Amino acid sequence: MTRWLVTGAAGMLGQDLMTVLTESGAEVTGLDRSTLDITDRAATERAVLDVRPDVVVNCAAWTAVDDAESHEAAAMAVNGDGAANLAAACAKVGARLMQPSTDYVFDGTGTRPYPEDHPTAPRSAYGRTKLAGEQAVLKLLPGSGYVLRTAWLYGAHGPNFIRTMIRLEASKDTVAVVDDQQGQPTWTVDVARQIVLLAQAGAAPPGIYHASSTGATTWMGLAREVFRLLGADQERVTPTSSAELARPAPRPAYSVLGHARWASAGLQPLPDWRTSVHASFPSIAAAEGRQQVASNLS
Repeated sequence: MTRWLVTGAAGMLGQDLMTVLTESGAEVTGLDRSTLDITDRAATERAVLDVRPDVVVNCAAWTAVDDAESHEAAAMAVNGDGAANLAAACAKVGARLMQPSTDYVFDGTGTRPYPEDHPTAPRSAYGRTKLAGEQAVLKLLPGSGYVLRTAWLYGAHGPNFIRTMIRLEASKDTVAVVDDQQGQPTWTVDVARQIVLLAQAGAAPPGIYHASSTGATTWMGLAREVFRLLGADQERVTPTSSAELARPAPRPAYSVLGHARWASAGLQPLPDWRTSVHASFPSIAAAEGRQQVASNLS
């Protein structure tokens, strides 16, 4: 039986991965920030040596994109150095490492889906720190390091755009949402399942994979889909621009990722974003106290 270790197990992706692994009957150890600080190299090595996993998934991350602009060193300690610490520990025990990453490693000026080998050019501190983590994993584990870039994550277990829209629908007459950023809303359960499938694909080559939903939309398009599923008037979602809602970290205007590499692992890419939003909605609506909506959609 494959032995798994999940860091950041209390996060949005970490919780869904723990559930997927547990339901599959896997032997899994989950460590959250209170039980393992991956910025502590010695503690990280001890944790990996104690478990001696076959597969490690590093869900521990600094994800506060705007805060990273003014705290880049702290973000780098987690996203860059922490990933390097885990990779070094995995090398000692011969474990494979799955490293979730982000569309922010690209500059966001593209007009067609970014292939896995497209040159990186992050424009934000968050993107720079996540790219450092990617590079550390691929350098230290050339034969057993896997980077899974994802984007626009949402789920039932953490703060995210869909949960925010559900709350705003109940409290605001209209909601202004940017319509000049294009990307791929991605359900954490889909990413968790794909990580497990990749680990189980015996001959899957190491390297970079894009674990985002297929298809694409704008943030306004996603917000209107949320309102539709709530049975609300979609016209209550109105368009605005990124410039009008300026934030400390620059947001990629185009975050659509290509998925050609999955064929090398004999796997299909993740589902279409609309399919997954619909499948996820009962659990997310229930998490926001909208049990009637959840019941109607189940």
